[in-house]
Amino acid sequence: MDDRLVGSNINTEDSEEPGLRPRSFNEYIGQDKVKDNLMVYIEAAKQRQESLDHVLLYGPPGLGKTTLAGIIASEMGVSLKVTSGPAIEKPGDLAAILTNLGQFDVLFIDEIHRLNRTVEEILYPAMEDYALDLIIGKGPSARSIRLDLSKFTLIGATTRAGLLTSPLRDRFGIINRLELYSNEELKNIVQRSSKILNICIDENAAMEIALRSRGTPRIANRLLKRIRDFAQIRASGRIDLEITKYALNALEVDEKGLDRVDRNLLLCIIKKFDGGPVGLDTMAAATGEEADTIEDVYEPYLIQLGFLQKTPRGRKVTLSAYRHLNIEPEQDEQISML
Repeated sequence: MDDRLVGSNINTEDSEEPGLRPRSFNEYIGQDKVKDNLMVYIEAAKQRQESLDHVLLYGPPGLGKTTLAGIIASEMGVSLKVTSGPAIEKPGDLAAILTNLGQFDVLFIDEIHRLNRTVEEILYPAMEDYALDLIIGKGPSARSIRLDLSKFTLIGATTRAGLLTSPLRDRFGIINRLELYSNEELKNIVQRSSKILNICIDENAAMEIALRSRGTPRIANRLLKRIRDFAQIRASGRIDLEITKYALNALEVDEKGLDRVDRNLLLCIIKKFDGGPVGLDTMAAATGEEADTIEDVYEPYLIQLGFLQKTPRGRKVTLSAYRHLNIEPEQDEQISML
């Protein structure tokens, strides 16, 4: 689990403030293209008195996929049932959920790429024909029955769309990718959250938080709540730029949103392997981290910033990373970067 302060995965603290989640498209900040298209699809479905097409939302964690599912159900005026791929272990589990859905209800399946393959095959006729094909009994006495379901909308969310099977992906009528947020959008989110939490915050302090939030609202809200603690104990309670920088330095979150773990990973490659290239397993042994954790949790943002390169021979630290860490590359390292 990525339980760092700047980690994108959800943790217990993130669920303690449910009021921070927008409840309508008017409150939802960012993802304008996705939001505008969904508003058209929802209004059209309501006018035709039909269920909304099945929706697939994919993109990095923390960008608002679960929030969008709740808004879609709210705008449609129907109930929302929330579950996750790993939680549906047997076809009977899925059948129990689907048979309890009302007309036009929304079923949200998070981490849908982790659905059991047997369960996934049961889902196909449910999505296409609103029916369940079940086998009753065993051996020669076994028989197949078809259960009719209420028309419903399935919203699937995944951070790894490439792991979805083609038959499942093709059954979604609406497919949207959520993009990382701009600094201005994150600033607006921080200001909105501060009003809900009754926090006084300066505009330039909100922008400073946005700059260090990795383009992710979940991280921005998490940083806001931690800075609130510093402002309460070490200052007057109001969040200004000075206390914001003080708190973020204490939390070891730098100007690019890197924390101590990120910097240690880069420094390990620079100091122990002359900047790379170095293999993933070697990096894991040198840092004491699992190889999967490095590849899935730490690397993506460093690659996105242009601080780390994947090459056929392994990982290499770029000149931008050296500059960010205020380290002067050795002469031979400079030549290898050209």
